[in-house]
Amino acid sequence: MTIDEIISFVEDLDGVLAVRPGPDDGSPEISWGDTFLYYAPDGAMPKATQPFATIVTKNYPGDERSRLDRPDTFRVNIAAGKDSFVDSTGHAPREPAPDDDLGVTDAVLAHPVYGSVGWLAVVNPGRRTDGAVCELLRKAHHLARSRHERRAGSTTS
Repeated sequence: MTIDEIISFVEDLDGVLAVRPGPDDGSPEISWGDTFLYYAPDGAMPKATQPFATIVTKNYPGDERSRLDRPDTFRVNIAAGKDSFVDSTGHAPREPAPDDDLGVTDAVLAHPVYGSVGWLAVVNPGRRTDGAVCELLRKAHHLARSRHERRAGSTTS
């Protein structure tokens, strides 16, 4: 899967806002070229909500283990929930072990930094993981939509 294919897939889900920071929007330079995917049915950037998925194209400080500095390498990060994390990794959410190879491509792994809170990551999704990535993105979207609906319901009661 390419970055554009992933973004297109997610944008076809209801209420998705894809944010692509760039030099003219006031975002930090390190985020330029990356994509942040939110559930935002009104189309406005959520104020106090994390994205349900991201696509990063470079190493961030403290997050070099995926080796995104290789040519044509990116990582999709997905907050698909604890059950999906366990189903995908075979263990409860945790940070990857120091000797885990997080640069392996086309494999569903614990996120190098946010694995302890249940985020999953795939470097260069391909034939082996494209179906799993789509299903995980659907689940993450569903969880984000459910959180949004709970919050909206609590503000009207």
